[in-house]
Amino acid sequence: MKVLTLALLFSLPMGHLTPQKPPRQPTTQLARRSKGGRWYFAASGHAVYCYGPVMTLPRANGELQRVATFCRDGSTVVPLKD
Repeated sequence: MKVLTLALLFSLPMGHLTPQKPPRQPTTQLARRSKGGRWYFAASGHAVYCYGPVMTLPRANGELQRVATFCRDGSTVVPLKD
């Protein structure tokens, strides 16, 4: 009878003595790259947050245009308002 009682007690699930840590959220590429960025004013009139350097690129008509690179919305190049 004691053996049956002990077997029943050991077969029941027991709570953990230490508190469980919350599950880790997988980090996305965006979250890993979120350091070191800066806000810029795009030529479209919107604010954009970009991580890369500001570059000057030639336009098709020969003029130069400032662009921000590697922005948070996934754009590689965003024309900036001068």
